[in-house]
Amino acid sequence: MGYARKVGWVTTGLVIGAGACYCIYRLTRGRKQNKEKMAEGGSGDVDDAGDCSGARYNDWSDDDDDSNESKSIVWYPPWARIGTEAGTRARARARARATRARRAVQKRASPNSDDTVLSPQELQKVLCLVEMSEKPYILEAALIALGNNAAYAFNRDIIRDLGGLPIVAKILNTRDPIVKEKALIVLNNLSVNAENQRRLKVYMNQVCDDTITSRLNSSVQLAGLRLLTNMTVTNEYQHMLANSISDFFRLFSAGNEETKLQVLKLLLNLAENPAMTRELLRAQVPSSLGSLFNKKENKEVILKLLVIFENINDNFRWEENEPTQNQFGEGSLFFFLKEFQVCADKVLGIESHHDFLVKVKVGKFMAKLAEHMFPKSQE
Repeated sequence: MGYARKVGWVTTGLVIGAGACYCIYRLTRGRKQNKEKMAEGGSGDVDDAGDCSGARYNDWSDDDDDSNESKSIVWYPPWARIGTEAGTRARARARARATRARRAVQKRASPNSDDTVLSPQELQKVLCLVEMSEKPYILEAALIALGNNAAYAFNRDIIRDLGGLPIVAKILNTRDPIVKEKALIVLNNLSVNAENQRRLKVYMNQVCDDTITSRLNSSVQLAGLRLLTNMTVTNEYQHMLANSISDFFRLFSAGNEETKLQVLKLLLNLAENPAMTRELLRAQVPSSLGSLFNKKENKEVILKLLVIFENINDNFRWEENEPTQNQFGEGSLFFFLKEFQVCADKVLGIESHHDFLVKVKVGKFMAKLAEHMFPKSQE
């Protein structure tokens, strides 16, 4: 009786594994994925979320990175010892398996093809493979399969109903950066759905902590920022990031151009919510923030930062909050804006910028800041 039960479990595992591998094979064969389907910076809408503003940033992630082949981590079996002939052969086989998996990922079919849309039964098999497998190259391929299917609105509901959200979220605990990035991409695509957001909110603190502590400018950090940006499209869960705003400003100041732009998208979502204005003003900002206002900085970075400052300035009534201004500490964004002359000098430093739009935005920001902060001096 016990022997028959063991044979049954082994047979079931083989069937699930074979079915899931076939699903991944279907998804990975063919020509390269069309990036337009999952291009960064989507429509700004959340499924079934009518209160979402089109101005909010909503990032769909494209997990198709041609550089992954050079940076992927190869999983070696325990017996693949360096310096032995058997170990050398085992390591060579492991590298070959990883290479085949990466090439299959890179050759996956276009999302526009009907053959790439997996049925609920096939999605269930892939989820079982994600839950059962411990090999990074198998998890990577399976997560990419889920990520591609999560680009379709109807599949987001199916994956949720199949219990896929906690299965994928569990992968966030892995130490493998490639697998972790793919899991974040899947959750990012699934988060473009109001009900999925309600269930994913329990993972926001973990994603936020992992994003802040990840290697600066890494793929994992960018994927985490995109997920947090999607989760803040509406005002419902923005308060969960209130204690991390200072860290986001630090990332913005220290990161490269891509990291800066992604942080700005997140901060802009927060700045459009009047309820988050006080939390933004309370945040500690690096002293180097003012130095970003120079003509050498990327135009898009300057414009987005000015828009954030304008939104904060519009939402905060300086005269009405005069008695409560002592609650903002030194080095906070409040004092950065309060020191009008210093801020003016920083912004005026790019008045000679060659771009006309930058000049207009700078002039608009300076006029608003002067009007709200010093209304009595203008009388």
